[in-house]
Amino acid sequence: MSTSTTETTPAGAPAPAGVPARRRRRRAGGRVRGLLVRLAELVAVLLVVSFGTFALVSLMDTDPSVTILGEGHEPEEYAQVREDLGLNDPLLVRYADWLGSAVQGDLGTSVVPPYHDVADRIASALPVSVEIAVLGMAMALLFSIPLAMWSAYHAGGRVDRIVSAGTFGVLSVPSFLAGLLVIMVFANGLGWFPRAEWARMSEGIGQNLYHAFLPALTIALAETAMFTRILRNDLISTLQEDFILAAKAKGMGTVHVLVSDALRPSSFSMITLMGISLGRLIGSTVIVEYLFALPGMGTLVIGASNTGDYVTVQGAVLLIAVIYVVTNALIDLSYGYLDPRVRRSHV
Repeated sequence: MSTSTTETTPAGAPAPAGVPARRRRRRAGGRVRGLLVRLAELVAVLLVVSFGTFALVSLMDTDPSVTILGEGHEPEEYAQVREDLGLNDPLLVRYADWLGSAVQGDLGTSVVPPYHDVADRIASALPVSVEIAVLGMAMALLFSIPLAMWSAYHAGGRVDRIVSAGTFGVLSVPSFLAGLLVIMVFANGLGWFPRAEWARMSEGIGQNLYHAFLPALTIALAETAMFTRILRNDLISTLQEDFILAAKAKGMGTVHVLVSDALRPSSFSMITLMGISLGRLIGSTVIVEYLFALPGMGTLVIGASNTGDYVTVQGAVLLIAVIYVVTNALIDLSYGYLDPRVRRSHV
């Protein structure tokens, strides 16, 4: 004897067969349309960012022909170099040529000795900055999540006041001073870690992490304070929700309630901040890279700016902007997996 899979309408009559299948197809189509719209928005943002990057770098107060030839040459020689580089073309024409090459992975060649390929220089510097930023973020999450849950559960108590005062104090310390303090304690004082050395992953994971620990810790200090404060505030609000009160009424333990029920819906603001911070850190760890003599993206951009190597600056800034935009787009997509209510709202 077979049974049919029909739905009941609000009036009590059975729904036509195939309605659930059509509803599932409609939802799937809605999700695909939503992804396509977001992809189109992402491409549009990347075009705007890339054009803005190109235009701003073009305004650098440096004549590339002087950078290449040096001082003391005839005006005709400088004019010829500018013509060869296409610098006399309109801005949109130069941007189109540059973007077409960049899409194919060709970011040009630096205009100062030793005339490295820009893509190769970025490929050497980017892993350093990404590793330091990711390790710093991971350490910040490792510290901030337990602190925020502990503080939120004891909101208004002594523990909460201590955590709040500590995070406020850490946020008040500039990054260069935090780096100097870390160096003084762990490198100069205790001698546990090196200060101005770097070991790439190819030299061994252990050596690499050993040299990356102090720079990552310097980054993690400020990020820990920000993550803790934001997550604490969201957790306090979530802990007042009905589903949390119901979980407590069922006899669920404190750790289960905090980790399984409250943490995920409370992490929206923190994850948004993570996306912003990760993109920012990859290109803005200049102080940390300088303090620890790291060959990362910040050092690359500053060095190229000082020497007038506008081609390297364009390529590096473009890649940093792309990473920033793509990271935040992925963070936006992750909201639906953190809370099904968000996923359903886009269907």
